[in-house]
Amino acid sequence: MAEIVPKLASLEEKIGKLMAYCDALEAESNRLKEQNEAMQLTLERQQSELKEQEEKIRVLKLARSVSVSSEKTIDIKQKINEFVREIDKCINLLNK
Repeated sequence: MAEIVPKLASLEEKIGKLMAYCDALEAESNRLKEQNEAMQLTLERQQSELKEQEEKIRVLKLARSVSVSSEKTIDIKQKINEFVREIDKCINLLNK
């Protein structure tokens, strides 16, 4: 019987340590869950921002291609007008 009391005390001490360890693990688990949720929200926000930036890039590329096309169109129209004037001059010279 004398041997049982110290063994029970040792067992109670070990159980107390295990309970404290379990509480610490539970707290760590809760902390990690909160951290995970925060990171998920950050990830979603960053993905949304990335999509917005990609859309802006697409629009800018489209705008540039249109402006370049417009510039080329204007240049082509000016060249055509120059050719027409030149042809008109040639026709006038032939008619004289």
